[in-house]
This record gives sequence, C-alpha cells and structure tokens, in this order.
Amino acid sequence: MTKVPVQITLNGKERSVFVEAGQNLLDTLRRSLGDLTPKYGCGQGTCGCCSVVIDGQIRLSCLTLAESVDGSVIETVAGIGDGAQLHALQTAFITHFAAQCGFCTTGMLMSAKNLLDNNPSPTREDVVEAISGNICRCTGYEAIINAILDVAAQGGSGRQLS
Repeated sequence: MTKVPVQITLNGKERSVFVEAGQNLLDTLRRSLGDLTPKYGCGQGTCGCCSVVIDGQIRLSCLTLAESVDGSVIETVAGIGDGAQLHALQTAFITHFAAQCGFCTTGMLMSAKNLLDNNPSPTREDVVEAISGNICRCTGYEAIINAILDVAAQGGSGRQLS
C-alpha cells in the first residue's frame, strides 16, 4: 500500500507519521500515535465516541481520512488537562456523575469543550445540540447537560480553569 506523510499538531505537539492511503484518523491516532482517548465505537459515524477537534471544529475521527488532516491542529481528551490538573469539564463530569460506563465520555468532553470554546454562555438548547452527535446508553444525558452548564455558569470557556 501507498504510504502518505502526514504532519499534525496533536495536543500542542508537532507529530509526523506515515499513513496508508485511505486510513482513517481514528486508527492513526490510536495505533500510530498512541492516543487511546478517542474510542472506537461504531466505525460508521453514528455514536460520537471518536469525536476530536480538528482546526477548531468537532469531527468524527472514524470518518476523517488521516491524509486529509495534514497540517492540521488536532485536540483530543489527552490534551485538555495537564495530568495533575483536570480540565473544568472533567471535574464537572465527576461532580455531576456524568460518566457511568465511560465509553461515550471522551466524545462528550470534546463536543462540550468545542461548544464552550466557541460559546462560553450556552443555553440548555445549545448544549443539547452540541452533544447531539454523541450517543450515551447509561446517563440519560441530564447529568452531562448539567455538568456542561455548570462549567459555563462558572465562567468556563472550555479551557482549563485554575
């Protein structure tokens, strides 16, 4: 197979990788770059588990060709906290019990962060719309919505709060 060079900025770090032509970004992130935070759910773009932010836009990494993101800035859950300090959204998800099995959590967090980065004062309807591409079987969504609205009410822009 043909290998294609791809250079990206992943969670603030310049990364270079050779990918097979036609390989999706999810496989590249998980297998080639070692970022296991985007989850493989359906592989068809319907569950949202693999959501990442690419150049400021929420995207499904299972439906995005790795070669199409050459030169892009990509953010995953691995890049939203600093390890010792959780991101405000991560803390709110814990406080509000917004994660049960945890499978949808990374996609929900990325959708929520992207929303708050672009709209720091969302309405409940804005939050519902922002996470509408993410399926959760466990929580019933209310805890997730409340966690996101709580961060917004505290002045959270989706960026790490001190």
